[in-house]
Amino acid sequence: MNAPAAPSATPDQSPALIAALLALDPARLGGVVIAGPYSHLRDACIEHLLAAWPESAPRRRLPVTTTDDRLLGGLDLAATLAAGRPVLETGVLGATHGGVIIVPMAERMPTLIVSRLAAALDSGSLRLERDGVSTTLPARVALIALDEARDDEAGLAPALTERLAFCINMDALAPQDKWPEPLDAHSLGRARTRLANIRVPVSHLVALNEAALAYGIDSLRAPLMAVWTARALAALEEADTVDESHIAQAAALVFSHRATRMPAVAEAEPPDDAAEPPAPPPESASDTEATEDNQAEPTADETERLLEAVRAALPPGLLAALAAGNLRSRQRGAEGRAGTRQRSPTHGRSLGATRMTGRGGRVHVLATLREAAPRQALRRSTQATAGKIRITRDDLRVHRFESRRALVTVFVVDASGSSALHRLAEAKGAVELLLADCYVRRDRVALIAFRGSGAEMLLPPTRALARARRSLAGLPGGGGTPLAAGLDAALDVCERVQRAGDRSAIVLLTDGRANIARDGAPGRERAEADARASARNLRAAGIPTLLVDTSPRPQPFALALAAEIDGLYLPLPHADARLLNQAVRATAQDGRTRS
Repeated sequence: MNAPAAPSATPDQSPALIAALLALDPARLGGVVIAGPYSHLRDACIEHLLAAWPESAPRRRLPVTTTDDRLLGGLDLAATLAAGRPVLETGVLGATHGGVIIVPMAERMPTLIVSRLAAALDSGSLRLERDGVSTTLPARVALIALDEARDDEAGLAPALTERLAFCINMDALAPQDKWPEPLDAHSLGRARTRLANIRVPVSHLVALNEAALAYGIDSLRAPLMAVWTARALAALEEADTVDESHIAQAAALVFSHRATRMPAVAEAEPPDDAAEPPAPPPESASDTEATEDNQAEPTADETERLLEAVRAALPPGLLAALAAGNLRSRQRGAEGRAGTRQRSPTHGRSLGATRMTGRGGRVHVLATLREAAPRQALRRSTQATAGKIRITRDDLRVHRFESRRALVTVFVVDASGSSALHRLAEAKGAVELLLADCYVRRDRVALIAFRGSGAEMLLPPTRALARARRSLAGLPGGGGTPLAAGLDAALDVCERVQRAGDRSAIVLLTDGRANIARDGAPGRERAEADARASARNLRAAGIPTLLVDTSPRPQPFALALAAEIDGLYLPLPHADARLLNQAVRATAQDGRTRS
């Protein structure tokens, strides 16, 4: 048998090993997340994973547009009309029992579909009720979830990541020519026979829980999945008991992509030579064996080796973020991303059908027919409607749509004389880079400049990148700094955007040297007071704001103004387009999550 190699400093996370583990215990391990954009290497990875399942095992793809009826099953319209009684059809979950479901763009799945899949992974079955007909179908499936989210986007919903044991990061995956060959069906069958009899010492269980706690993993499913993974690894190596190498490799496979912090380094206590513990009494061979098998406390070395195994498997970017203590959870972002959606009666992505409660909405013809079909036999017996389908108002169903709320990023640029003297050219270059990034994200942008005695709308909300560049290139510099006028103009644009049902965020680039009041009168004291008042108006409106201090030295008033707005403050004494881009992305994400 070709047993997998023993764990090394870099644990084996090849598709062949993960495929073998999932094929041995799909009910407990759930599946795998493949993180990364589409590529031929990803297709090869999926084929490698599927090779562990027999040819007879069903395989289905679950489009992101799948409805609840299609997933669970619903009324078979043709059969119901022919039989005169409700006849249910099997959905994707029931039809894939014992097989694999591949979910492309899994990060975009609706919450309802996520909850259905999570329930199926928990119970291995689904209960279907339609028009008084109730049935329970087996639905034991494994998921291959393709997470294509970028760094600034929310990833797969936590309800699924908790239930899928493994994650393959395409950026860190070895070249295909270095992947080991998948195990043959005979070897997997022998390992599956041994799996139920694999023993796990209690000390290993305690060590796994300590390692999960050290890396900030608060889900109880993770250490359980690590135990089941270790048992499967032992079965593949024809062992009867899980040893430390199995535990270390299982922890690396299950914990590495779930870590949220670096473990604290414990300080070694000085030895106390004065008080030595008494020598333990001699034990019989049977007592020693029982103690080793049921040891409740792992040794410090064992826990430390587990921590090192997980640390070796951490992706480099994640390791740096954990070390800096500033990891932003994409899973938490998934909740915020749901806030960028709104229900619409006429347009957007279809969420299925619902009962018609008023006069609005588009009739869902198929759902209406399915609702009316079981009642046709009764209606034909009481009314002269032979050969016709009788539909009443209670049968009518309408579409449910969901549309995304667009984000408008309002750039407010200080074009006064002091700013032009300092960094106006650099600010223009940074804004141009940010405009291009907003265009990639399909966000709309608006451009406001303030100088002299007031503010000017150079560009209303638009997606036209070329037009935004032309407006920015022709922006002159000079004159006073009417900061309050710029903030008031930005607030006016954001309020109009919000009245239209969209969301907004502000990026303010200024050196903070306000010297023109709201009424156009010069004077630093009045100008700063008016700017503070305008900032409080922005704060009351709840508009996420990033203030970029473009002065060569950070200005105290700019910092105080950012605090008044309750926004982010970014001093930029040196031009750094990358840092500025990251800050604007964070502000845009805040704009998506605020209600």
